Amino acid sequence: MPELSVSQFSLVYNMLSLAIAAMLASFAFFVMARSQVSPRFRPALVMSSLVVGIAGYHYWRIFGSWDAAYKLNEAGTAYLATGKPFNDAYRYVDWLLTVPLLVAELVAVMTLPKATRGALMAKLIIASALMIGLGYPGEVATDLTTALIWGTLSSIPFTYILYVLWGELSKACEGESGHVNVLLRNTKLLLLGTWGFYPITYILGIDSLKLLSGANAEVSLQVGYSLADIAAKCGYGLMIYAIAKARMASANETSDTSAQIES
Repeated sequence: MPELSVSQFSLVYNMLSLAIAAMLASFAFFVMARSQVSPRFRPALVMSSLVVGIAGYHYWRIFGSWDAAYKLNEAGTAYLATGKPFNDAYRYVDWLLTVPLLVAELVAVMTLPKATRGALMAKLIIASALMIGLGYPGEVATDLTTALIWGTLSSIPFTYILYVLWGELSKACEGESGHVNVLLRNTKLLLLGTWGFYPITYILGIDSLKLLSGANAEVSLQVGYSLADIAAKCGYGLMIYAIAKARMASANETSDTSAQIES
């Protein structure tokens, strides 16, 4: 672990703390919001709750590992490694669980036939697992070639997921008008903005590329992933809730409306 200035250590420390608070607050909101939507949208809210709940737990573990990995020097001017390893694998374990749920909750809120929805979810969940599994070896690699090889392999399912979700959201926009259409278009932009942030952070964190090095690379990696996670997990959940409420309003549904049988 590189030596950090007080401000660098504190930036990561506070960002991880913010992520924990955002995930836990979102979990409480999604649990309570479930009763405010009609039955056909409740699975999406359940998945939103699971996403931020799982992420909140893992960020708590990351926070503890970060705090244990450093200690302030006697002069109080820098943070030095304690020798205890910083376990950033928690982040990949989190993504392995939450990314498929993120994909599934987005598909669940679209008006797709059951057969289409099931097949689409299966493909996207498999692609999500491949993306995470292929990305981790590159994240922990110490040489540039290995990092770029695994990063390139991981980008294949990553691009596939983005392409499919962007296409499905575009189709959904064509069949909607008014506020629902606006929310779906905003969700497309959120999808591009949040998911696009991950490969940028991944590249910046490759120390051997020398785009950033040492402490700057480590801080950029932790801060970048934390910001992306907050936007992707909490932000997506809020968009899913807003889309559900807008669809309910356009269909004159209430939270007590019986679930409709889909074709």
